[in-house]
Amino acid sequence: MAEALTGAYGPWGVVAGGSDGVGAAFAHAMAARGMNVVLVARRVPVLEASAAEIRATYDVETRTVALDLSAPDALSQLTRATSDLEVGLFVYNAGGDDRSVAFLDKDLGTHLELVHRNCLGPLEAAYRFGGPMVARGRGAVVLVTSGAAWAGGATLAAYGATKAFDLILAESLWAEWRTRGVDVLGLVLGKTDTPSMRRAFDAEGRPYGELADPDEVAAAALDHLADGPTWIYGSDTPTGGSPFGALSRRDAVLAMSRGASAHGDDA
Repeated sequence: MAEALTGAYGPWGVVAGGSDGVGAAFAHAMAARGMNVVLVARRVPVLEASAAEIRATYDVETRTVALDLSAPDALSQLTRATSDLEVGLFVYNAGGDDRSVAFLDKDLGTHLELVHRNCLGPLEAAYRFGGPMVARGRGAVVLVTSGAAWAGGATLAAYGATKAFDLILAESLWAEWRTRGVDVLGLVLGKTDTPSMRRAFDAEGRPYGELADPDEVAAAALDHLADGPTWIYGSDTPTGGSPFGALSRRDAVLAMSRGASAHGDDA
């Protein structure tokens, strides 16, 4: 399994948003399959602890890069910090939203940070890290998106819009790169057991309900890297279309609004 991952894509993987939740699960799953990992997140103590755990558990190298992915120069800094590595797999997992409220109940700066982290960040990451993959003729990119991408919904305006951006970006890159040796996967998640999801539900006093296991999510994504453009985790038809099916856009938006809740599914 280890040889299959590193042989197909390369020796190093980068996980943006890799300190906990789904990102940490990706880092462990990649390391378990023999891939060296670069962990990227804001919190240095958590990053270092996660990297130390990975080194102690698996026979791989690790590197940590402390960055706020909403900062304008974050991806250029990450590119410099990994310029000596052959990055064969890039997972962009940052961008969860742990406070689902009406659009005007958040300040504009918070919305703009989300857009930068969820839209500009993955686009720049795909350009900077996907370009060398295409040139080498091997590699993979995973953009973690959300079920909030399927339709607009009350309290999901900015978050859902950014996740729709990620979904379309992943599908489009898959179409461009699938004959160039680079796999692209848009990983669509629903409610997943992450710290941000628990914080969101705790803040509202809501029961967690059934949550996906991050380790199982990461394992499934790695198993299906070549099955893009889209993998809907937990679906009976994971490569299928929108769960809203033949509903009109209006009815889909109303249905999404009725079910709107905190979407902290990706760390």
